[in-house]
Amino acid sequence: MALLSVFWRNLFITENENNYFPGTIWLQQILKLIYFEEYRKNTGNLETDFQVPFFEYSNQIMDFLKMPSPRVFSTHLPYYLVPSGLKNKKAKIIYVYRNPKDIMCSYFHFSKKMPLPVTSTIEEFMKLFLEGRVMGSLWFDHIKGWYKHKNLFNIEFVMYEEMKKDLRGSIVKICKFLEKELSDEDMDAVVTQAMFENMKSDPRANYDDILKVQFGIEEKGHFLRKGTIGDWKNYMTVEQNEKFDKIFQRKMKDFPLKFIWDMNEE
Repeated sequence: MALLSVFWRNLFITENENNYFPGTIWLQQILKLIYFEEYRKNTGNLETDFQVPFFEYSNQIMDFLKMPSPRVFSTHLPYYLVPSGLKNKKAKIIYVYRNPKDIMCSYFHFSKKMPLPVTSTIEEFMKLFLEGRVMGSLWFDHIKGWYKHKNLFNIEFVMYEEMKKDLRGSIVKICKFLEKELSDEDMDAVVTQAMFENMKSDPRANYDDILKVQFGIEEKGHFLRKGTIGDWKNYMTVEQNEKFDKIFQRKMKDFPLKFIWDMNEE
């Protein structure tokens, strides 16, 4: 029963299980800015993992039951592992999805920063990714599982690439789903602080300190890398791309959500 009470009045975020960065941090940042006025006005200094902790592997000693409402969480869990209380639809779920080629390349670089099994080439990593032999398992099953069972939850699907192309429009969409009204001044503050370059230099949002404190990793530069659309073109060969496309078309046949693979796509 404790888990059900945790989700009584909260916002629950789920994302493609391999969409670790920057999509995860970006949505965490946006939700902090929407919900926490002190953060939006630059008077609060709590880092992301305190205000929007990961439900399944938070490194902080936190009592979720004592968190004030709204309780905001992130997760990479598949639909069948989240608490069953979410099916009462009182909690709102935002599912951020991104084209899997950029996810794979982002995850490849991410694995080099963290204490995870590392492969030396994108070819090796692509094999693991397409077989689901990475943390979070198979991307195809994750997104299809959540979408197929969307009627069980109060859920909104948001495309990462749309956030890149129209950040303000995406935040307006998110606020509408959350039934959260912001003044024009507050909306301007959210959009400005949620811009990728501003996030990248904000120690409360960019995870730089978390790498050092929680994992003992001294990283030159910033943890957030590029966050662009179509970066996969800089790493995948023509042959690799064709192989990926064949598998994607087979696995995602008749899947209704749209994907954007290049910044110039509409």
